[in-house]
Amino acid sequence: MRKLLLIILVLSALQIDAQETLSPYFKVAEVDASIADASAQIKDAITADGFDVIGEYHPAQNEDLFVVCFTSDELKNLSLQFNDRGALASVLKTAFVKKDGKVTITLLNPEYMFLAYWGEQLNGQEKMLVAISEKAKNIFKKFGTLENYGGEEKAEDLPHYHYMMMMPYFDEPDELATFDSFEEGLEIIRNNLNKGKGNTHKVYEQVFPDKQVAVFGVGLWDEETGEGHFLEIVGQGHIANMPYEIILQGKEATMLAGKYRIALYWPELTMGTFMKIKSTPGEIEDTMEVLTEK
Repeated sequence: MRKLLLIILVLSALQIDAQETLSPYFKVAEVDASIADASAQIKDAITADGFDVIGEYHPAQNEDLFVVCFTSDELKNLSLQFNDRGALASVLKTAFVKKDGKVTITLLNPEYMFLAYWGEQLNGQEKMLVAISEKAKNIFKKFGTLENYGGEEKAEDLPHYHYMMMMPYFDEPDELATFDSFEEGLEIIRNNLNKGKGNTHKVYEQVFPDKQVAVFGVGLWDEETGEGHFLEIVGQGHIANMPYEIILQGKEATMLAGKYRIALYWPELTMGTFMKIKSTPGEIEDTMEVLTEK
């Protein structure tokens, strides 16, 4: 009961009704343009409004799919105020999907991610959270209306989200490795990503040496177990949550459990569809473990 009351207080500070639903994405626009042209315009707007583009890639090495990752000093500084993997929400993402000659532009809903990752840790940062979210959304409002997209979850459920009973929460990550030091872990993960171990691709890297925190955005390019396999099943329209991440905090490397992260960003998944990718969470974990091996 106490936890529920705290969540209601947080949502009130964010001016969000507890019963309100949030979608994981916004559909920004559908345009008659190439992905290259559409993304160039978006990236120019992102940087013009004080954000930095830190990575981009084609999920599943599919030229019809494209993701741009961006952040800001304000977002990075805010994320570091949350000790439990807060830096995972230090990166915002926008996606471009080409189908039938048109490109659909989507944006990961900042408040959806912030509430899911930070909701139980918020302690006075609500105004900054809203300000960053609104600043990001205002960039995309220049290109179209932000329509809710990709399903929905009640706002009050996001801070302690899980798919169903016996499924993991945000604070139950997959533990990948323990290193002798932060510096050792950073070097090992960097080297393995640079070599493309496990058929991976480094999309971005954020390192906060003073806090001993690093986040790596990792493209999963294995044809049998990676994005090319599971995105076709769960839905390519939701790729604005990609890439998957490894976070290094101190000596510990972890990742969000696949059964949590996939369900969070594909909230419309039926149990039948989830069963079609039942091996995917473990396969992603295996791939990430390869990146932590000495």
